[in-house]
Amino acid sequence: MNTRPLLTVCIPAYNRAQLLTPLLDSILQQDFQDFDILICEDGSPERNAIRQVAEDFSARYPGRIRYRENASNLGYDGNIRELVEHSRGQFCVFMGNDDLLCAGALSSIADIAHRIDDCGVIVRTYATFDTDPSIHKQVFRYYAEEHVFPAGQSAIAAGYRRSVVIPGMVIKRDAAAGFATDRFDGTLLYQLYLVGMILAHHSVVFTPGIIALRRDGTPPDFGNSAAERGKFVPQNQTPESSLHFMQGMLDIARHIETQTGMPVFNAIRSDIGAYSYPILSIQAKQPLGVFLKYGFSLARLGFWRSPLFHAYFIGLLLVGPEWLDRLIIWIKNKLGHTPRLGAARGQSS
Repeated sequence: MNTRPLLTVCIPAYNRAQLLTPLLDSILQQDFQDFDILICEDGSPERNAIRQVAEDFSARYPGRIRYRENASNLGYDGNIRELVEHSRGQFCVFMGNDDLLCAGALSSIADIAHRIDDCGVIVRTYATFDTDPSIHKQVFRYYAEEHVFPAGQSAIAAGYRRSVVIPGMVIKRDAAAGFATDRFDGTLLYQLYLVGMILAHHSVVFTPGIIALRRDGTPPDFGNSAAERGKFVPQNQTPESSLHFMQGMLDIARHIETQTGMPVFNAIRSDIGAYSYPILSIQAKQPLGVFLKYGFSLARLGFWRSPLFHAYFIGLLLVGPEWLDRLIIWIKNKLGHTPRLGAARGQSS
């Protein structure tokens, strides 16, 4: 492609070579053409296999795919930064290396990008699956209809936590490149920093259509890079790594407040507390003493301020995550979207 495409689908690649083929198939079968694909491989043991997949697809789709190999293992955050730097698109569409893009997704994203002049971030709806993509375990939809938050404090508070999961996440490339920093390497949350900084100047759009599918059950591969070592454990999610993750969310939020001059920290912390069930339930199957210590540690980060944090914690202690998971999924299915709590209740246009 000789001209700059509207979209670059950005894939941070580390291991999981066998899952790259279905991901690329889901992208290349889209009913939209103004895009390219950028794969940044981050020094994984499966580099040769990933390179072979990329070369095979490049031969089948000339000019559509660009493949890069990092000279060293940068880690998740550094690799996201590389993808932004080398993206040619006006917008970056991020996909995890084991996820899938839904049919018509790029057309939907392009429609928003064309209609909303100052769009800086698109928060997509996504669904999760185990092995069969047609069977959705849970749908994460934040509004039943399209919602736009103009640039500013409310946009940051609403978009921040809802950009943790990357499949289908969309950001304005040039705006993101202008905020590049390695300050938050090792948090696994570089995209939150970008979202917060971008939304101080651009609007965020929430779209109700399912854009991406996130594959559940794949063990995490974080903790291999120098930036992540000692903070995260490959193939595991320890209480310590979860606490580091949550501390990172708060540290970045405070930094955004300082840099933008917008009082967003308390709103973000309140929003995280209102939706803190997943950060508690992820460790709920630990031995009781370990889970209690974990919950108290989260409370000391400031989440004790949220009544819902206490409700989730007590509920998990009393009935466990299986029953509460089913209840939450039932509520979301009845509503058609995630209940509006915290920053989700903010004004939009």
